[in-house]
This record gives sequence, structure tokens and C-alpha cells, in this order.
Amino acid sequence: MNPMRALRQYQKVNSHAQISEASPHRLIQMLMEGGLERMAQAKGAMSRGDVSQKAMLLTKAIDIITGLRQGLDEEKTDDKAALQRLDDLYEYMAVRLAQANSQNDPQIIDEVAGLLITVKSGWDEIAPH
Repeated sequence: MNPMRALRQYQKVNSHAQISEASPHRLIQMLMEGGLERMAQAKGAMSRGDVSQKAMLLTKAIDIITGLRQGLDEEKTDDKAALQRLDDLYEYMAVRLAQANSQNDPQIIDEVAGLLITVKSGWDEIAPH
């Protein structure tokens, strides 16, 4: 068996196990981590001139941000204005990543990654104990 294929299969099984055992809070953290990872990988593809890989990775990052946006729950907050600002921020991130793709601009990816890191650090701070 191909060792890389075996490694990918292990990683897939391992990530499925992590997801099935994760709390809703941890799932959001994992989505954010995945988005940041895809952005970093897209920058690498961009620097190598691998246009199709860059586009695929940025599309995955946009999909993750869209998932975060769809997961916002008005029922679970008293601060509707803050929720709307976060929704707007996620929308802005998705638009900017699409621009990074079309303009082949790694600085836009850095901007969005910085925003997502800020959101993630706030999310990490409110982790249930």
C-alpha cells in the first residue's frame, strides 16, 4: 500500500473521530483552524504558481467561512447587533478571499487570516470549562 495514501486514510479516520467527539464549541474552533489552514495552503500554492490548487483551497476557505456564518444562532444570544456585526464580518471575509483568488493577492489572504485569528482568539477565550 502507498504510505501517503495510508497516512491520508489515517488522518481522515482520526479527524472523523475528533469531530464525532467534539463539543459544539470545539467544532467551531476546528472550522476556524481549518479555514486558517486552507488560507495558508492557498498562499503556498499561489507562491508556486499553482493556480488550480490556489483556487480550490480558497474555495474551501470560503466554504468554511460560509459554514461559520450559517452557524450563527440568533436564538442563543441577547446581543443581536453583535451577531449582525459578526455575520457582516464573515461576509466581508468571503468576499475578500474571492478577490484574493481573482487578483492573485497574498496580502488579502493575510488580511482575512488576521481577522479570523482575531475572531478565533475571542472564541477560544469563551471556551466552556
